[in-house]
Amino acid sequence: MKISVCGKGGSGKSTVVSLLAGAAQVRGLKTLVIDSDESNSGLFRMLGFKDPPVPLMELVGGKKSLKEKMSQSDVLTETKISIKNIPPQYICKKDGLMLVSIGKILQALEGCACPMGVLSREFLKKLHLDENEIAIVDMEAGIEHFGRGLDAEIDNLVLVVEPSFESITLAEKIRSLAKEMQKNLWAVLNKISSESLASRLKDELEKREIVAIGVIPYDEAVFNAGLEGNSISQGQSTPQTEKILDFLLSKTT
Repeated sequence: MKISVCGKGGSGKSTVVSLLAGAAQVRGLKTLVIDSDESNSGLFRMLGFKDPPVPLMELVGGKKSLKEKMSQSDVLTETKISIKNIPPQYICKKDGLMLVSIGKILQALEGCACPMGVLSREFLKKLHLDENEIAIVDMEAGIEHFGRGLDAEIDNLVLVVEPSFESITLAEKIRSLAKEMQKNLWAVLNKISSESLASRLKDELEKREIVAIGVIPYDEAVFNAGLEGNSISQGQSTPQTEKILDFLLSKTT
């Protein structure tokens, strides 16, 4: 199964990705996390890796080379990509958890992130998962990934919603785009401080035909890990995330 995690910037997408990856490991799944957010640089730390992998952008010759290949039908030469065939410098591995990164914006005036979007789309399209393997994608913030077609090969879309009007408004737009692509979309509420707040958010989402499948509470362990740049440890978010993952695993396409 390929799961993408999307939402407003700052809603906690990377946190939810890390929590879902931990839950998948508990379930005994080989878990590949795909960092497709060109602006967030700390996902590898949240997952417990000391260093990030070499970006896949370098595997295809860097941004300049990829721009030249963007008009071709095949950006990557392989017709099918298996996790076991990804060269070791481009993938971090630890106890069944794996991480690849598409690429990052590293300097001023280097141009748009379109080549990274193309590479993400092609990688997701050609990625072949064996039995007992799962891929979780940390999408860029906002909705541009829909326009780039990154979600075409995704089985389930997880929309992270925080308690803000902007997050709810964006959720409505994402629901519309997911419906156009005939993709399953499920909401996860994040940074929730009370049951009454969760109930209020669920009501607002229901008005927009969005189903919330889980609530991740404000978790001091998660907060401290983010503040200190450490991996996310077990906390009160863990059992809720495991329930969310079990729900997603039951929704095979």
